[in-house]
Amino acid sequence: MNLFDYEIPTEGESFTALFESDRLTVSRIVSSDRLEPKHYCQEADEWVLLLEGEATLRIDTELKTLTKGESLYIPAHTPHEVVSARKGTLWLALYIAV
Repeated sequence: MNLFDYEIPTEGESFTALFESDRLTVSRIVSSDRLEPKHYCQEADEWVLLLEGEATLRIDTELKTLTKGESLYIPAHTPHEVVSARKGTLWLALYIAV
C-alpha cells in the first residue's frame, strides 16, 4: 500500500488502517473540507502527524491549529474533535493502547 495513494472524501474523513497489533494501530486519515461535528474520547493514546494540509482541533476547550509537518499527542480519555480542515488534509495517526 502506498501512503500517498488515496482519494479525498467529498464529506467527512476516511480512515485506513495501515498496521494493527495488540497495542498499536497506525492509520491514514484523509479529511475533506466538509466536516460534520464528531466528538472523540478514545480508550487509547493518540499521536497524529499532519503530512499535508491544515486542520484545527478542539482539545477539551482549547483550539489548536496544525500545519504540514506538525504533530500532536492526545492522551487517552481526552475529549477532542476536528473543527475544520483544508480539503485533502492527510494525517498519520498512531493509537497506542494504555
